[in-house]
Amino acid sequence: MSTTMTVRLESDIKDRLDQLALSTHRSKSYLAAEAIREFVELNEWQIRETRAAMAEADAGDFATDAEVQALASKWS
Repeated sequence: MSTTMTVRLESDIKDRLDQLALSTHRSKSYLAAEAIREFVELNEWQIRETRAAMAEADAGDFATDAEVQALASKWS
């Protein structure tokens, strides 16, 4: 199921979207929906991972000096 939403774009972005739609044989709506979906998924992931990292830090779950040294030695 889908819904309609109005979005304001800068004219140069709209022109580029028009060209991309022509080049890919996709509708502007399809391309815009895909771009928004990817943006939302990426930002949801970042927020989820940031919250998880903050919870680990709040719990004192840090790497030991030995673990950091072992990892660093793999890259030297």
